[in-house]
Amino acid sequence: MKTVLDTSDRPAHDALVEKKSEFIADVCHVDALDEALLFVDSVRQLHPKARHVAYAAICVDGDGRVRERMSDDGEPSGTAGKPILDVLRQGDLMNCAVTVTRYFGGILLGSGGLIRAYSSAASLGVKVARLASIETCRRYTTALQYPQFDVFRQLASDCGAALENERYSDRIVLDAVVPVEREREFLRRVRETFSATVTPESGELISRPVAI
Repeated sequence: MKTVLDTSDRPAHDALVEKKSEFIADVCHVDALDEALLFVDSVRQLHPKARHVAYAAICVDGDGRVRERMSDDGEPSGTAGKPILDVLRQGDLMNCAVTVTRYFGGILLGSGGLIRAYSSAASLGVKVARLASIETCRRYTTALQYPQFDVFRQLASDCGAALENERYSDRIVLDAVVPVEREREFLRRVRETFSATVTPESGELISRPVAI
């Protein structure tokens, strides 16, 4: 699976003109369908005179279920949202949203022409987006003594893990986000390096984008 790294405030952007109608694509990363709807609203505000703002979004929820949403926004049924959604499906893209804004040029395109235009615009937007693969990781909460931190940080880096949510008191408590295919290596090295005095606590599975 892949996603895009472009954010909702700086989405990937491209456009085409078909028979005097302009089709403007914007593409961004979202973590939930509610975020996708907020992104669509922000695009509508940027284009108050546009005839249509069609969109599609695909997200993976906390239970690992894939959720999809799309809208033709007044275009004939199946001619706008579905072609955009098909671009996401065919690209194996998750956790992203695509809007295609249409400024009507006065010439009707017909169903086939609309499908091609919305699909082509969405494809152009995805093409210029910054793509990333989605890596499945597990979060490990770990407590460390201060002298252990630098060694643990290097060990985690060697195992492809990212450190997050560092909390400092009489010791350091942090989360290590470890790729699932390297969990055994990570746990073995922690056990051997710290002579079993450091015990990471296994937590939730999460998805992490990794730039391609």
